[in-house]
Amino acid sequence: MTETPEPPVPAARPDTPEARPDILASDDDRTRAEVRVRAAVESGRLALDELGPRLDEVFRARTRGDLESACRGLPEPGPRDALVVDRAPTSRSFLVGIFGGFERTGEWVVPPKMTLWTMWGGGVLDFSEARFSSQETQIRSFSIWGGTRMVFPDDVEVDVKGLGLFGVFDKSATRRIGKAGTPRVAVRGLALFGAIVTRTKALRRRPRD
Repeated sequence: MTETPEPPVPAARPDTPEARPDILASDDDRTRAEVRVRAAVESGRLALDELGPRLDEVFRARTRGDLESACRGLPEPGPRDALVVDRAPTSRSFLVGIFGGFERTGEWVVPPKMTLWTMWGGGVLDFSEARFSSQETQIRSFSIWGGTRMVFPDDVEVDVKGLGLFGVFDKSATRRIGKAGTPRVAVRGLALFGAIVTRTKALRRRPRD
């Protein structure tokens, strides 16, 4: 018995709603276009004096085609674009590890101010995949007979100043970039019979177009 082959699935036509540029733009569409323009300025792909006119085009856009015109010549944002986001923090600003610990890793949104306490316990903050809710982030870290470890990506500016009293306050992650739009984290505190360790993580970069 000969089986009848199934008909092939037709390819999407260029006039489907997803492909048509005359579809009205949503607020999410405009937000993505705004991020795309700002990321291009921060990376040096677009001159600063072009930011205002391009954003005006984004805000005036009525259709997806208008948004593509506003983003002409610009690539889609990559995974490390827009490090400062207009989103609510996803972590509490006060973290305590007493006879226990705390951990923040993966994708999370950092509050503008954080206070960390470890006492006979430990804590880990990994900012490698984090986004920041403010251009300037202030972290106060105190460790008494405990330990705290912070890992920062190498595209974030970090300033570490603290005192290790019968303990260790490590400043290895201190890094100045001096590039406009770069998030800056200031770490201050005290390690008393404990340790506060900071490290820098080198990130893999996608090749520039």
